[in-house]
Amino acid sequence: MTTAREIMHTGATCIQENETLEDAARRMNELDVGALPICGEDDRLHGIITDRDIVVKCLAKGKDPKTMTAGMLEQGKPITIDAEADTDRVLGAMEEHKIRRLPVIDNHRLVGMISEADLARRLPEEKVGHFVEVVCASR
Repeated sequence: MTTAREIMHTGATCIQENETLEDAARRMNELDVGALPICGEDDRLHGIITDRDIVVKCLAKGKDPKTMTAGMLEQGKPITIDAEADTDRVLGAMEEHKIRRLPVIDNHRLVGMISEADLARRLPEEKVGHFVEVVCASR
């Protein structure tokens, strides 16, 4: 049985709620990623911000990324998966919620992220194909 821990990308870097969207964009560029987990002062996951969020919810609306914070874009409780969950549960969660990135939690702490690329590298082609059909092609 393959687990979330085995397919996740370790070392997820958080952006703090009080950091600006400019900071988030800079960090995404440095890390070559399209999303960052948002963490609070308690170091727990509070949300996820994507490069698309910055463009659509800030820039396109004429807001200033130098003053708007990551916390301002948090919406609802983030969907997560336990580190010991099997890949069927990982895919099920991502497909059900139509998400392309899934934070992995162990003992209430963020330990990694699972992205489409992680799925493609670690799972059988037919499972990845079904995921793409359900999540990516439905947009």
